[in-house]
Amino acid sequence: MMLRYALRTVRARKGGFLGAFFALMCAAALITACGTLLETGLRGTIATERYAATPVVVSADQNVHQTTVKHKKGKTKVKHKAKPIAERAWLPGDLATELRKVPGVREVIPELTFLAEPLAPGGAVDKDRPAYGHAWDSAALTPYTLTTGTAPKADGDLVIDRRLAERAHLEPGDRLTVQSTQSPRTYRVTGIAAPAQEVRHQTALFFSTAEARRLAAHPGQVTAFGVLPTKGTDAAVLKRSVSSALHGTRAPHGTTAQVSAGDGRGPVEFLDAAAARTKLVSMGGAMGGTSLLVAVLVVVGTFALSVQQRHRELALLRAIAATPGQIRALLGREALIVGAAAGTAGALAGLPLGSWLHGRFVAMGAVPATLQHTVSVFPPFAALAATLLGAWAAARISSRRIARIRPAEALAEARAERTRPAWGRILAGLALLAGGVVLVAVLSVLRTEPASTPVTFLAVVVLASSVALLGPLLVRAAVAVLGGPLALTGPSSRLARANLRGHAARMASVVTPLTLLIGMTCTVLFVQPTLGNAARAQAREGIRADWVVAAQGPGVPAEAARRLRTQHDTVTEVVRTTVRVGLDKYAAQGVTPGGLTRTWDPDVTAGSLTKLTEDTVAVSELAADQLHLKPGSPLKLTLGDGTPATPTVVAVYAKGLGFGDLTFAHDLVARHVDNPLATSVLVSTARTQTQLATTLREFPGIHVLAPAAADSIQAARQQANAEVNYLAMGLVLAFTAIAVVNTLAMSVSERVREFALLRLAGATRRQVLGMLRTEALSVLLLATALGSGIALAVLTAFSVGMTGEAAPAITPLVYVAVVALAGLLALVATALPGRVALRVRPVTVATAKE
Repeated sequence: MMLRYALRTVRARKGGFLGAFFALMCAAALITACGTLLETGLRGTIATERYAATPVVVSADQNVHQTTVKHKKGKTKVKHKAKPIAERAWLPGDLATELRKVPGVREVIPELTFLAEPLAPGGAVDKDRPAYGHAWDSAALTPYTLTTGTAPKADGDLVIDRRLAERAHLEPGDRLTVQSTQSPRTYRVTGIAAPAQEVRHQTALFFSTAEARRLAAHPGQVTAFGVLPTKGTDAAVLKRSVSSALHGTRAPHGTTAQVSAGDGRGPVEFLDAAAARTKLVSMGGAMGGTSLLVAVLVVVGTFALSVQQRHRELALLRAIAATPGQIRALLGREALIVGAAAGTAGALAGLPLGSWLHGRFVAMGAVPATLQHTVSVFPPFAALAATLLGAWAAARISSRRIARIRPAEALAEARAERTRPAWGRILAGLALLAGGVVLVAVLSVLRTEPASTPVTFLAVVVLASSVALLGPLLVRAAVAVLGGPLALTGPSSRLARANLRGHAARMASVVTPLTLLIGMTCTVLFVQPTLGNAARAQAREGIRADWVVAAQGPGVPAEAARRLRTQHDTVTEVVRTTVRVGLDKYAAQGVTPGGLTRTWDPDVTAGSLTKLTEDTVAVSELAADQLHLKPGSPLKLTLGDGTPATPTVVAVYAKGLGFGDLTFAHDLVARHVDNPLATSVLVSTARTQTQLATTLREFPGIHVLAPAAADSIQAARQQANAEVNYLAMGLVLAFTAIAVVNTLAMSVSERVREFALLRLAGATRRQVLGMLRTEALSVLLLATALGSGIALAVLTAFSVGMTGEAAPAITPLVYVAVVALAGLLALVATALPGRVALRVRPVTVATAKE
C-alpha cells in the first residue's frame, strides 16, 4: 500500500521530484565514469604488438619486493608486497643457453629494446608514437619482413618500418639521422620492413647486431627472450616448462626472471602502460571518492529542500494519524523510486562519459593508448546501488524531524520556520567543523603529495558539510550584519532581508552548494600552482649556471656536454629518474660532480657536495627526516632498473622540492636508466650564448637558454601536467555547478504562491525580481566568504606542509573569475525560474489548490 501511495505521489509531483532526479542522475553518471577508469586500471588489457608472433616471453622482474614476517600470539604472519620500478630491468644474455635446453623450445631469440628517435631538420619525424631500436635478428618476434631492400649488416645500416618510410618519404639508399642513447648518427636506409599485423603504438628501427648492442649500452644483457615452440607444442605447456627450468634462476642484481604468455606479454612490452595502471587506479579512486562525498552532500541537501517544500503535506498526514514509521517509509520509497530511475539513466550516461574521459587522458599523455579502456557491468551497477542507497539515506536524514515531532508541531512549522535549528543538527555541524579543523592541522604536517592530496579535498568536503548543518545560523548571522544596509536600499531589499531572516533554512540549502563550488574550485585551481611555484622558486634560486642547454627531443647527448667543457668552464649534466627506498618512491637525479658548486646550489645544510661520487649520495631534508639519515649514514635503495645499491650520505640539502629528494653522481644514474641523455646541462662560462650554440651546431634540436627562459619552459610543462588534474576534478566541479543551479531553481520555483501574494499586496513584478536578485547576491556574498575561507585555510595548510611556508599561490584574476562564474550561475538560476513564476496571474495562483 505504501509503495502504491509513493508511486502516486511521485506521479502527481513530478516537478517537485525533478530536482532530486537530476541531482541523482548526475551523481550516478559521475560515479560510473570514475568506476570505468578504476576498472581500466585494475583489469585493462595491454595488447602486445612487438611480441605478436612469440607465444612465450622471458623478461626480468619489473618490481621491487618486500616480505615482512610478524610473530604475534604464537602465530606467524608473512606479508609480501611489490612495487614497480621506474626503468626497464635487464636479463643476462647467457640465460639463452638454459632456455634452449628446455623441451619443446625450437628457437630462443634475444631482444634488445632501446631509445632510437628518427630526426628530421625540424625535430622528430613522428611525434605521435615512441620509436625504439632493435637488432634485426629479433625482427621475427613480430614478425617484420622486408618489403624492399636488404637487412642491415654494417654499423651504419638501418632498416625502418613501413609507416616511418611513408611519413618521412624515405627509400632504400636515403639517409636518416637517429638520436639514440649515444650521439646522434646518420644511417643509410638499406631496407623497409612491414609487420605481419598492424603495429599502431610504436615505430621500429632495426640496426645490425653489433650496432644495436652498442646503442643498448648494456653489455652482456638483453631486454627479453622470445621463446618459439617446436611444432605441436602448446604455448601453455611451453610456458610451464620454461618456468620450471628457470625456477631459482636469478637475473642480474637479484631480479627474478619472469615468464609471460598470452595477455601477459603486453605489460612486458609496454612498461609505461603497466605503470599507468597504478596511476589510473589512484586517479579513478580519488575522483570516485571525492565524487561520492560531493554527491552525498548535494543529494542530502536536495532532498532536505524537497522535504521542506512538502512540510505542509507531511504535517497533514501526521495530523490524520500517519505514524512516524509510515512517513519515513513513504519518503524512503519515494526516494528509491526516484533513485532507481535516476540511477539507471545516470549509469547509462556515465559509460560514454567514462570513455570520453579516458580518451582525454590519453590525448594529454597521462595514460598511454596501449592501456585499453575496459567497460563491464560492475561500474553501472555500483553507481545504481550507490544512487539507491544515497537517495534512501538522504530521505531518511531529511525526514527525521517531520517524522519525530508531534502532529500539532508539524502543522505549526509548516507555516512558520523554526527560529533555531535542532540541537542535534547544531552538534553534528560543530563536530564536522572540528573534524575539518583537525584535517587542516594534519594537512599542515604532511610533506608528500600522495599523502596530502586526498586530505586536501576531504578537508574541503568536510568543512562544506559543516556549513550545510550550521547554515541556518550562518544565514541569520549574515542577515544581522547585512540587515542595516539592506534596510536602506529600497523595498526590494527590505523584502529580501525579511525572507533571509524568516526562511534561513531554505536559504542555507542554497548557500551549501555555492560554498562547495567556490571552495572546491579555488582549491583545485590553486593547489598545483602552490606546489609548482615553490618548486620552481627553489630551482631558480639553486641554479648558478650562466646558461642551460636543453633539447627538443629525448635529451642532450654526453658528447655535446663533452664539447662544451674547457679548462675554465664547468659543465654539469643532469639526468633524472625515480628510485625506491624499501617500497617508497623518491624522485632522484644524477649530476656531474666536477665543479658542481659553480653551477648548482641546493642549499646544503649538513655535509658537503665535494664528496659526491658513485658510492655516495646527497639527500633532501625531507628524505633525511623520513629515513633518519645524516652525513655518514648508509642508505639501502633500489635504482631505477632494479639494481640494489647502498651509497653513503655525504650531504643534506634544503631545496628538495626543486631538485628531488636524492642526488647521485651522473654516471651512476646514467647506467641504470632507459634514457641516459641529460634532461638539461648547466654551463658556467664566460662565453656568450652564440658561441655555445656554435659549438653545438652539429647536434639537432639542442638549444642554449638563459636560466629564466629554461624556467619558463618548466612552467609550461607544469601547466600541462596540471591540466590533467583540472580535467580529473573538472567533472566534480561541473556536478557541483549543476547542483547549484538545480537547488536555486527548486528554491525559487517553490515560491510561486509567495510571489502571487506579494503581487496582490501591491508589490510590482520588478520589485519581486529585485527581491530575488538581492537574495541571490546576499547568499552569494555569504557563500563567497565561507568558500574562500575554506579554500584559504586548506591551501595555506597544504602550502605549510609541502613548502614550509604559508604562501598559497592564488591568482587574483582567476579567483575573481571563479566568484563571477558562481555569481552568474546564482543570478541566472534565480532570475529564470522567477520570471517563469511571475508569468501566471497572481489571482489564479492565490486561489488555486496547494
